[in-house]
Amino acid sequence: MDAFVNPLTRDYDYSAGSFARDPDEGLANSIYLRLMTPLGSYWPDATFGSNLHLLQREKDVSRVSTLAKQYSEDALQPILVAERATSITVTTSQPHNSRLLLLIEVVDQTGRKLSFNHPVKVY
Repeated sequence: MDAFVNPLTRDYDYSAGSFARDPDEGLANSIYLRLMTPLGSYWPDATFGSNLHLLQREKDVSRVSTLAKQYSEDALQPILVAERATSITVTTSQPHNSRLLLLIEVVDQTGRKLSFNHPVKVY
């Protein structure tokens, strides 16, 4: 099992002398890495990643929410193709405080529903 990367701190969760493990058998880390890696920057696979990094210089307006949702769905599509999940639903919350929150609902192969929150910085 993978060490868990916390999307809020962008670091491994480390406590009591050991790394916390990804409770979702690597799915949480896979989602995090696909969203955080700029599309085309991972040399073994040019299709790995998302365009969310393009939103870092966007103003905090409502159309950014639509773009973030589209970029996220495109980045997470390979998880569905690889049959690691049966469905992925992305919704956004935009409190207009220079942050946008992606709310990701995933149904894995066992039918278990998983929820992930992923912050995106906008200006």
